[in-house]
Amino acid sequence: MTEATNINGILLLYHYPLAENASTVMEHVNSFRYHSQFRVWTVNTALGFPTTIGRLRFRVILLHYSLFGVRYILSDSFLRYLEQHEASYKIAFFQDEHQYCQQRFTFLNHFHVDCVYTLLDPAYFKDVYQKYTRVPKLVTTLTGYVSDELVEKGRKFAKPDYDRRVDVGYRTRQLPFWMGRGSQEKHEIGVRFRQYAKETGLRMDIETAEGHRLYGDEWYRFLGDCKGCLGVEAGVSIFDIEDVVHKEYERLIAENPAITFEEMSERLLNHWEGNIPYRTISPRHFEAAAFHVCQILYEGDYQGIMKPMVHYIPLKKDFSNFGEVIRLFHDDNFRHQITNNCYRDLIASGQYSYRKFIEGFDQELLNAAPVPQITREEEMMVSTALSRDKPRSWLVCVCRTAIFFFGRPFIRMYYRNYRIPPLVRILYRRVIKWLEK
Repeated sequence: MTEATNINGILLLYHYPLAENASTVMEHVNSFRYHSQFRVWTVNTALGFPTTIGRLRFRVILLHYSLFGVRYILSDSFLRYLEQHEASYKIAFFQDEHQYCQQRFTFLNHFHVDCVYTLLDPAYFKDVYQKYTRVPKLVTTLTGYVSDELVEKGRKFAKPDYDRRVDVGYRTRQLPFWMGRGSQEKHEIGVRFRQYAKETGLRMDIETAEGHRLYGDEWYRFLGDCKGCLGVEAGVSIFDIEDVVHKEYERLIAENPAITFEEMSERLLNHWEGNIPYRTISPRHFEAAAFHVCQILYEGDYQGIMKPMVHYIPLKKDFSNFGEVIRLFHDDNFRHQITNNCYRDLIASGQYSYRKFIEGFDQELLNAAPVPQITREEEMMVSTALSRDKPRSWLVCVCRTAIFFFGRPFIRMYYRNYRIPPLVRILYRRVIKWLEK
């Protein structure tokens, strides 16, 4: 292997395919480029491996949470790159840490990750990462922060309160049972609130199915047209640390696809409920605050950031105080007080801005692995190397997208029902192998 050139900067790897995604992913990615005092280069793994970076050894490699979902979206080329650059200081950001835990722990140990940003409270570090990994540094973070773009969207799309056509709006989807009772609250609050509020005269726009989710400016227009919205703490109530709950859940589902949540709880989930607390505040709460939307939330901790009757109207999970909630919501002065408090403390204060978050990130990095200022020569070298790979990267992305949306379903259909000429099969396999490098 050719001797690699050291680069005094940060290589940030993330995954963002050409499809509808929550804008919060790119807000998080871009915050490092916009606000860090260090030079940050971002590489979207959905566009393939830029071969030119193989000869560059970055002082810091940051692995974004978008790489770690249902499966780890790092090709063999990226994994080899991580192995070859063991001396780089590696940082991993995680979300949805409750699942595929053993795979996560193995990854951290194998690639000698130096620092993990986690949603876990520090009180539970010892039960998770310190028990199963050799990661020396753990930092608690949030799922997202307040971007300058969000503030601008609020100014652009939020209507005056008297002009908003929806009293209570909400969008969500149902999560699989195996994540526990807490994971069902997002769906439950929408379904039950809609039932309870039928006779209240509230103008509601509440949808709880996947197909009704909104993205981009469509979501912001919807939010800006709502006086109030529903919400719960993000996260789940079962942390599958041994990777046994999900497997048993799949077995029970195979036995009885119509099994109810209560039946599943009785047979499996109750033993694991609340084993490691994993609930937090989410970007949805910051978005509602930026748009002056009054939040009606299930009672919870919300990382200590949001206080009941100060930043939101608390709704008991058994709906026993539903009448009081509606009374408070109909009080225009109280509702405006809640939204003003929320905007002041969560948005205007800057305490939860991406700028503030990156200041903390930079300081943690300086304490752990001081990064010298990058030279002009290094800057030119990396920028030139990455620009050479852009045409190929976009070709890979277009091909991948085309195969995903058009090619693969037909190929699979043909494999099941027809004989395909061997040459076509070979060509298809080679294209897929090349795209997945």
